[in-house]
Amino acid sequence: MEPTTPPASTPPSSTPPPASPSPTFQGRRPPPLPQLVTELRDLLVQYFREQTLLPLQKLGRYIGFGVLGSLLLGFGVVFVGMSGLRALQEETGDTFSGDWSWVPYLIMFVALLFGAGLVWVARTARRAEKEYG
Repeated sequence: MEPTTPPASTPPSSTPPPASPSPTFQGRRPPPLPQLVTELRDLLVQYFREQTLLPLQKLGRYIGFGVLGSLLLGFGVVFVGMSGLRALQEETGDTFSGDWSWVPYLIMFVALLFGAGLVWVARTARRAEKEYG
């Protein structure tokens, strides 16, 4: 008689695997207190850098570029106004001489007000478009 061989695949047993030990410190000691304090300090320093210092640096850079841009734009407007006034005074000949010498100043004042009004309207329209879609 020939020996019988068991089938190639055996059905899985219905018994559950043994329970794994709980993740408590079984056989291990907790880390010493100075190490925990050092890790906590390192974690707090890293958190402080990421959540406060870096955003403040970005905000400072943003504000710095904004102030620099507004100063340059302001100087540009002043120089354009002065050049327009100088052109009106020199290139018009005797038209604005004598009692009419104040007219170039009025013309430049009105022109600068008109430019400021255009910027105001454009800014308001852009703000309304951004706010209301």
